[in-house]
Formats: sequence, C-alpha cells, structure tokens
Amino acid sequence: MDLNFTPDELAFRDRIRHWVQGHLPADIAAKVHQGQRLHRDDMQRWARILGAQGWLGWGWPQAFGGPGWTAIQKHLFEEECALAGAPRVVPFGPVMVAPVIMAFGTAEQQRRFLPGIASGEVWWSQGYSEPGSGSDLASLKTRAELHGDHYIVNGQKTWTTLGQYGEWIFCLVRTSSDGKPQTGISFLLIDMTSPGVSVRPIVLMDGEAEVNEVWFDNVRVPVENRIGEENKGWTYAKHLLAHERTNIADVNRAKRELERLKRTAKLEGLWDDLRFRDRIAELEVDVVALEMLVLRVLSAEKSGKQSLDIAGLLKIRGSEVQQRYTELLMLAAGPLARPFLSEAMEAGWQGDAALGGLFPGGAWHPAPLAGTYFNYRKTTIYGGSNEVQRNIVAQTLFG
Repeated sequence: MDLNFTPDELAFRDRIRHWVQGHLPADIAAKVHQGQRLHRDDMQRWARILGAQGWLGWGWPQAFGGPGWTAIQKHLFEEECALAGAPRVVPFGPVMVAPVIMAFGTAEQQRRFLPGIASGEVWWSQGYSEPGSGSDLASLKTRAELHGDHYIVNGQKTWTTLGQYGEWIFCLVRTSSDGKPQTGISFLLIDMTSPGVSVRPIVLMDGEAEVNEVWFDNVRVPVENRIGEENKGWTYAKHLLAHERTNIADVNRAKRELERLKRTAKLEGLWDDLRFRDRIAELEVDVVALEMLVLRVLSAEKSGKQSLDIAGLLKIRGSEVQQRYTELLMLAAGPLARPFLSEAMEAGWQGDAALGGLFPGGAWHPAPLAGTYFNYRKTTIYGGSNEVQRNIVAQTLFG
C-alpha cells in the first residue's frame, strides 16, 4: 500500500486548487470559515457552479456525465473544496440517490432524473427515518398500496435534513407485510409538490430548523417512479447507506476545522496551555489516522483489491472526531462561546474586524461555536447510530 500521491495526482490537486480559488464566491467562503448560517441560495449557488463545470457529480462515471475520476482524484477534489471554504455539497442528490438510479434505475429514469441532479437545479431530500424506525430502519411503517398504475402513499418520515427545500424525495415505503420486514420494502421517488405532501420543521438545540417531518396523506406516485423491483428496496437502500456513511466521515472538513481550532486557541491565549495543546495533538493524531483509513480504502480501490466493507467504521470515527473538535472549539473560546442570534450575526454583530469588532471582546471567531456544538450532537446518531454500527463492524470482523 503506497499512500504517497503520484506526480500526476499532485498536478491534479494543483489544478483543482486553482479552479476552486477562481470560482468559489468569496462571500460563501467567508460564511463557511466563520461558521455562519448558509441559506439555500448559498448552497445551491455553489452546486450550480460545480454543475456548470460538470463536477457536481464528481464521483460519477463518464457514462453518466461525470468526470470519471479515480478514487484518489475524488478525495483530492473534496479536500481542496473543504480547505478553500466551499460549502459541503448537499449529498442527497449527487452522492446518495444518483448512484442508486445509475445502478438499479431504468434507462428512462436515468435520462429523466440524473441531468437535474448533475446541474444542481433539482433539490433532493431523503425519506428513510420514521418515528420509531431509525437505526432499526426495517421496521418502517409508511405504506404504499398499488392501485392501477399508481401507488397511494400514507405515513410519516422524520429528521428529513433540509426537507423544507426539497423538490423530490427518495423514500423507503412498505409494500408488503409478508415474510421478514426487509423483504417488503420498496424504493420510490416522490415529487414533493404532489397533493398530500406536507413538511413541518423541527427546531433543534441550536435554534435552527435543519430537519423536518414529512407527511404523506394519500399521495399518488406513478409506478414508473419506483426504482427496481417491488419489495426489493432494502437491497437498494443498503447500496445507498454505504455512500452515506462514508460521506459522514468527512475527513476533509475535520482537517479544516482542526486548523480553525489552532487559530482560536492562539487568539484566546490557550496555545501555551500544555494540557490543552495535548488535547489538540490527540485530536490531530485521530484526524490523521482517519485520513489514513480513508486513503487505505482508496488505495485498495485503486489497485483493484477487494477491501473490507468499513463504511460503518468510517462513520463511527468520523462522527466522533466531529463532536470532539466542536467541543474543543467551545472550550477554547470560553465564555464567548454561547448561544447566538444568527440574524444578529448576519447583520454584522459578530464583530468582523472590517465592521469594527462589535462582538464582546472584539472577537468574531467564537460567535457561532455554541450553535455548531449543539448541532453536531446528531452526528453519532444519524446515518445509523454508532452503537448499531459497532455491532455491524463486530459481526463483519468476528462473525
């Protein structure tokens, strides 16, 4: 296993870095670096810029309009975007449902849905979790009954991230109660403007309504919107979840936030505290270890070797690292890291130096830290709780 990048890969990284520097809007990068709220327009503006370049589907093969990059090139692209302050691409379309449509959808479904995902024009949401059906996803109860050439869908999804912006949603629904729970699930693509679909926000600890409840009341869904065979949706869901859990690891954002932690510690006078620096060093070791794990997987893929399915392990370690750096940022900022009003920050109260340092103490960097800390309590739960993932990893390794 060679973890060193080749000259061609280093040249590719330089090309990506130069392109991102020339195309990433400065106002969006500033929001990301300062931890400010990103609106739909911010996220979709960057998605459309990537889409115009043909890079929103950066993991797609050329046959479906992607760049056809190697696993290493995809990793370098993600790293350069993160370090530059690009928003994290909303994954539900290009990273999650698109591979399912490519692998299991019909040619007509691919022609119909993939272009809107690749361009960034269509916003997708995920309809998996339900009240009482999260990590035990096979117990879901949202039901789809076949009536002629349509399904009639009734039920509820919850924790639907950014569902308030959704135009389409991919859903797991129950189409049969015979046999094991996994054998009666189907995979539907649902237009969120359909009559009977309603979205209700859930306000979280950070004061934001990032997640939502989505209700289906006699929603008519054409049969041609079903991916693959009826009652085979669990197979397609597992394919998607592997992409989701690897994406959650997000080692590149961890590297960016590690540097932010070091800057904050220096600004707050904690850099000379040896105990605090020990904690930063311990975190940095774990970030490097996580990156090596990712590169190990990519190296195996590059060489054509079959690597162990460790999506769950990447999810566990990545989510724990994210919680640790948000906690250390809070500790570094001390009393200034407290709940905030996003509206006040957006008006300039966060104390950007160009605006006269209006935040108490003249420092803007601690302002968003409490909200981020609260928000990241979710990372060890979503995408399959870490407790369940540990069981899966143990069964994979030891049987």
